[in-house]
Amino acid sequence: MAYQPIENYGIIGNMQSVALVGMNGSIDWLCLPRFDSPSIFGAILDDKKGGRFQITAVGENVKSQQFYWPDTNVLVTRFVSESGIGDVVDYMTVGLRPDEPGYHWLIRRVRAVRGSMTFKLICQPAFNYGRDPHDTKLIGCGANFISKDLALEMTARLPLEIDGDGVVSEFTLQEEQTTFVVLQQDRDLSNCDIVEQQRADELFLHTVQFWRHWVSQCTYTGRWREMVHRSALALKLLTYEPTGGIIAAATTSLPEGIGGQRNWDYRYTWIRDAAFTIYALMRIGFTEEAARFMHWIEERTHDANPDGSLQLMYGIDGRKELTELTLDHLEGYKGSRPVRIGNGAYNQLQLDIYGELMDSVYLFNKYGIPISYDFWIQLRRLVDWVCDNWNQPDEGVWEVRGGPQHFVYSRLMCWVALDRALRLANKRSFPADRLRWERIRDQIYEEIMDKGWNEQLQTFVQAYGSEALDASTLIMPLVLFLAPTDPRMLKTLEAIGRPLRQGGLMMGGLVYRYDVHKTDDALTGEEGTFNICSFWMVEAMTRAGAADPIWLERARLMFEEMLGYSNHLGLYAEQIGSSGEALGNFPQAFTHLALISAAFNLDRALGQRD
Repeated sequence: MAYQPIENYGIIGNMQSVALVGMNGSIDWLCLPRFDSPSIFGAILDDKKGGRFQITAVGENVKSQQFYWPDTNVLVTRFVSESGIGDVVDYMTVGLRPDEPGYHWLIRRVRAVRGSMTFKLICQPAFNYGRDPHDTKLIGCGANFISKDLALEMTARLPLEIDGDGVVSEFTLQEEQTTFVVLQQDRDLSNCDIVEQQRADELFLHTVQFWRHWVSQCTYTGRWREMVHRSALALKLLTYEPTGGIIAAATTSLPEGIGGQRNWDYRYTWIRDAAFTIYALMRIGFTEEAARFMHWIEERTHDANPDGSLQLMYGIDGRKELTELTLDHLEGYKGSRPVRIGNGAYNQLQLDIYGELMDSVYLFNKYGIPISYDFWIQLRRLVDWVCDNWNQPDEGVWEVRGGPQHFVYSRLMCWVALDRALRLANKRSFPADRLRWERIRDQIYEEIMDKGWNEQLQTFVQAYGSEALDASTLIMPLVLFLAPTDPRMLKTLEAIGRPLRQGGLMMGGLVYRYDVHKTDDALTGEEGTFNICSFWMVEAMTRAGAADPIWLERARLMFEEMLGYSNHLGLYAEQIGSSGEALGNFPQAFTHLALISAAFNLDRALGQRD
């Protein structure tokens, strides 16, 4: 077998774990029981050692396609050949109590739609990222796979054979025949219960109804409703149900450049996601998810470091230790080493997180539920810490590993932290050191305008004294630091909008976060254009379009082009490569949050113009 392109995958999940399902019917990524648990299927990181769970049609000239059951996270992989049509319907059950039969099952419904179709099943687990051996045992209803820390049972009415430490089966279904394969964990492996069709049908209907009911809460009815719904459904899958934390992506170590070392573990929750998450979800009606994420944020403020600061990222359960390790026995996606688990950036200093946090709290207090006094006391402590530390160099929003600098984005978000804290204190009449906060807020503003602006280049730059551009400066009008029509902002838009070869950050209508040849990030290799930066560009142009309709037209064109770069299911990785391929971890929450925000604001601006 060979590696499938990242963009060839769909996802299914249950808000605690996510599986990646390729167009060939292979589950090549699944961690159990949680997003950040060791993988049991990881062929996307090592085709030979990673493990997979594949059900695919066999025969000559078989073609496949994928689509989601409308308004759900139920994935259909359809196979078409000269002998017939068949499909595999994949989903993980949701909305059940832990004591109900079917709780968090992974169900694969295999069906011949027309004619006859022969399928091949391969279930080859590789526990603990392929490091732990396991025993495989055939039982009357399927097979058991038992490692030292995790046990799985696959139930199926199929003739199975042991193949190495996995099982295989080849079977033919005639028109309208259906069979079910169920994977479940940590059950009584001596209790062999075949899943009857009636129960499987009930679970299917329950899962479909759960997703349709959930997405019906979406209040967005604009031009790009289908893409917004898909982004919302993807974000829901990336939400850890027990705590409300949202992981940055479902995978680890999918490369930002093939063969390079820009490979990171994104299965954690970043503080900076807070403002974008809450803003995007509340804008389209998902107030419950926004409230749960706000609760997750509040818990982090109560568990601050002794000096009053926060980490930039945490585990989905709030844990602080995210030690980074490399898995040298895995070759990485298409040979892209190293494969990393954990994330060494967790103990970096990134000052921007306080701005994103305070912006999210301000928005939630304004559009959601008023915050408590006890929460305010914790926030006030954080703001005082920002007042004491805002002028330190840090590693910046992109977590570069080339040493601390005075990044403009970090300064900008310190300004946001103080500005939103003052607004919130005044709105709620909370006690605060207003005079000090105002003085430092204004000091930061003037410093950014003085040192963050490059007079020769006529643009805001990445860091003080730098000549490198950085797409993070596009967020200035989005956080109300500058008017979208301020001459400096328009010149920055123009500078970033130039092609990379002419000193800008654009390539084929998409935006790089920075030029890797002009920024010392202590890493080798290339990377693709950054999807969130392209959506930030859309938003900045949208707001500039209030005064000049040409900007609005450019924003719409760029947004429509970005929609064309999603995969066949409307999902995005972190980046887009030079050939249009998906790069980086997949699917990327940040990208889908930015898509929702851009769609909402662009649609509103177009409506106002019309």
